[in-house]
Amino acid sequence: MDTQNTTLSPEGRHSAWATFTSPLKQSKAFTLLWLGHWIAMLGSSVTTVILPLVIYSLTGSTTIMGFAMTVYMLPNVLILPFAGMIVDRIDRIRLLLFTNVARFGLMLVASVLMFTDGMKLPFLFVGLALYGLMDGIFNPAYSALRAQVFTPDIRNAANALSQISIQAVRLLGPPLGGFIVSFSSPGVGFGLDSIAYLVSFACFWMLSAHLASIIGKRQTGSEQEDQGGQHFLKDFIAGFAILKSHPWLWITILAFSFINICYSGIIAVLIPWLFKVHHGYNPVVYGIAMASSGIGAMLGAFVYGSRKHWKHRGLLAYLGAFVSGLALLLLSIVTWMPGLIMSMMLEGFGIMIFAIIWETSLQELVPAESFGRVASLDLMFSFALLPVGYLAVGAVADKLGGILTIGMFAIIGMCIVLGVLIVPHIRRFQ
Repeated sequence: MDTQNTTLSPEGRHSAWATFTSPLKQSKAFTLLWLGHWIAMLGSSVTTVILPLVIYSLTGSTTIMGFAMTVYMLPNVLILPFAGMIVDRIDRIRLLLFTNVARFGLMLVASVLMFTDGMKLPFLFVGLALYGLMDGIFNPAYSALRAQVFTPDIRNAANALSQISIQAVRLLGPPLGGFIVSFSSPGVGFGLDSIAYLVSFACFWMLSAHLASIIGKRQTGSEQEDQGGQHFLKDFIAGFAILKSHPWLWITILAFSFINICYSGIIAVLIPWLFKVHHGYNPVVYGIAMASSGIGAMLGAFVYGSRKHWKHRGLLAYLGAFVSGLALLLLSIVTWMPGLIMSMMLEGFGIMIFAIIWETSLQELVPAESFGRVASLDLMFSFALLPVGYLAVGAVADKLGGILTIGMFAIIGMCIVLGVLIVPHIRRFQ
């Protein structure tokens, strides 16, 4: 880690802003990792808005939208048990570089198909499956590398700054995506996403050179040989053992395997429907609503990152998750456009408080050499039921109506959150 500029002036030493921005001053590795992920998120935030609008334009069906999200999520979940072992054996930056190249190619092909009117649902589903597979490798690799780069002296601020910058990008991405759909072609958005992955690749390449110059390769070819395929089951069980030793970790992962069905199902399947189909708003409005979620998340990240230490983190995290569910419930009640946008802002604030506390706790409790396995288990169980959940949310919405489905799943998620808070290990987690 770089050591330049680590001394703050007496006036700013205890200021919230100095604490919040300290990772940029102390660590070049953090800056490159942060910038690479930030730029990639810019492109994907545009695609996140464009993709459901394209699907609804082609089909108008919440069931098809739910199936599309299942096609994306299923390979993501299936690769995760293996991704953890891969991440702990192979240079993590190489995995980031590989997955960025693959996603660059997928977005480039999608852009060409949109421009040539060749995009069909089968092509879209194949692309989503491959994209989900790459995300299933990228996410644990990025989480493990982040745990290595986010050292204890910058950890709180690094997690907060990372999250708030991602949300800042999402402020630009969704309105830009809505603007592109309204006044241009979705192909432009997919093309922008491909360029973002290319620039992100360059940042990760520089990070690789930087880390090699100061600490060397974390995992060598000989290490990979020593850890052969026969140790797969042993490594897999070792990941479970780490989770079992910390009730905060395994209880939260189990709870969010169900909470994610409720919250993510609403956000991924029904919120696009709510704005485009039910209310009939222009895609720009949907983009602004998604951006407002980013504003709320930025506020939550800044509030949390402005302090180095927080007490009662378990209670605070789950209260954030409850607030997020309450905001989603309001979407089924509020019909006033500004009210919908403010509800999305509240949703972003609540879930960001939970997300930062969760990521920080993982980095504190899990050894660096095992982080890939634990991160992959976290992602696997958190997302395991999402493929079924997306299908269920879409199908229930077609049968009972989208508004009723939003309210029902939001209430179920909130009840799970309150149920978990009864557990002392969660409520008293510091």
